[in-house]
Amino acid sequence: MRWADGVFALLAQGSAWLTLALLAGILGSLVFGAMPAIREYGLSFLWTAEWDPVQNRYGGLVMIYGTLMTSIIALLIAVPVSFGIALFLTELSPGWLKRPLGIAVELLAAVPSIVYGMWGLLIFGPVLATYVQQPLQALTQGVPYLGALFSGPPVGIGIFSAGVILAIMIIPFIASVMRDVFEVTPPMLKESAYGLGSTTWEVVSRVVLPYTKTGVVGGIMLGLGRALGETMAVTFVIGNMNQLNSLSVFEAANSITSALANEFAEAAEGLHQASLIYLGLVLFFITFVVLSLSKILLAQLKKGEGR
Repeated sequence: MRWADGVFALLAQGSAWLTLALLAGILGSLVFGAMPAIREYGLSFLWTAEWDPVQNRYGGLVMIYGTLMTSIIALLIAVPVSFGIALFLTELSPGWLKRPLGIAVELLAAVPSIVYGMWGLLIFGPVLATYVQQPLQALTQGVPYLGALFSGPPVGIGIFSAGVILAIMIIPFIASVMRDVFEVTPPMLKESAYGLGSTTWEVVSRVVLPYTKTGVVGGIMLGLGRALGETMAVTFVIGNMNQLNSLSVFEAANSITSALANEFAEAAEGLHQASLIYLGLVLFFITFVVLSLSKILLAQLKKGEGR
């Protein structure tokens, strides 16, 4: 029935255009809402650290720094752990353990973010302060750079704590995607490599990863997007301080999402509200830049396939 094919094609095309229209609408509304702050501060908003609602002066550096640092820490922890989980489930795990362990990892994604935040504040924070922060500070005291990196009051909340909580939250997403793409590798390729005497690591690094690199990068970007946009868990453990006293990973700070959650409901119309919307616009562009960089990385990987 040709008319059915035509209706299906029209609906599919309409869905694609609707997605673009929604994206343009979100971007337009953010720009419109942030326009007073854009006119007042321009791009200097990005590197100004002052955030003072009383004096009506605003800068987004502290929130941008907190967002980027917590996400980087989360990726540095989550990517190796997720890779190990996916590798074990697809190559090393016994059959009786594979399914229960896979379900357990996926169940971590079902835990509400506010539960992670409460657990981080009440349980993980004190443990971090006592068994990680204090020993590290004692070990690196007086050491150039490292001493400053691990300085700060040992209270268990701050950038590092938020990064670890985010890592725990994004591990199920990255590990699940990695496991699924590892499993689509043709068994013949792996069996041929094993038949030639390759070790498990050689099979993974020279057969599985080159075959599934697009899915692996996609899983990592999915986890990064989750980390950049997380709100409640970060709000509980990052400290919510709008000052940047040092570059220590144990220092209390703020993030874009936690600033929006804490202040938007009470922000007065005018420059304060516009500055918060400006932060949302900055977060939008950060995610856009991350997606663009991932596309460039994949393009470079494809270019290297011929070599």
